[in-house]
Amino acid sequence: MAGIQGLPKWERKMRIFLCAFGMVLSVYALHVELSHERNPEYKAMCDLGESVSCSKVFSSRWGRGFGLVQFFVAKDSPLNQPNSVLGIIFYTLQLGLGLSLSKRAAMFLVLSSWVSIAGSLYLASILAFVLGDFCMVCVSTYIVNFALLFTNVKRKSSIEGMKEKAG
Repeated sequence: MAGIQGLPKWERKMRIFLCAFGMVLSVYALHVELSHERNPEYKAMCDLGESVSCSKVFSSRWGRGFGLVQFFVAKDSPLNQPNSVLGIIFYTLQLGLGLSLSKRAAMFLVLSSWVSIAGSLYLASILAFVLGDFCMVCVSTYIVNFALLFTNVKRKSSIEGMKEKAG
């Protein structure tokens, strides 16, 4: 696997920051969801009021498998994971593949970012129009995903430029 020499320094720093921040948000979301499952009276730091509550969002049907997986498998199936677990996997892949200079890795980073944007837009619409809630953790995650898309598109362009100069 090639190193990351030749890429702009801001890209590496931005990727590390965004993936670490996304990971922290995802781990916190998982903590809130599991704590709320164990104790329905649990009050998270992000629960600021009736319509500003991340616990409400994470414990809703849309907090697991995007609210869609339960139509295909049992609600308590191991395939119906909390969205935060998917986030942990996504940010880990983004960070790990960010170590490669391959065009294929760059393409996967961009494609997976577009999938995360589609998921973010879907969940944001559920948040606003179905749940009528504002979730600071969720919105922060959406912002991280958009910033990662921007970073990945820039990376892909840089790698293509490097390959053209070398070849």
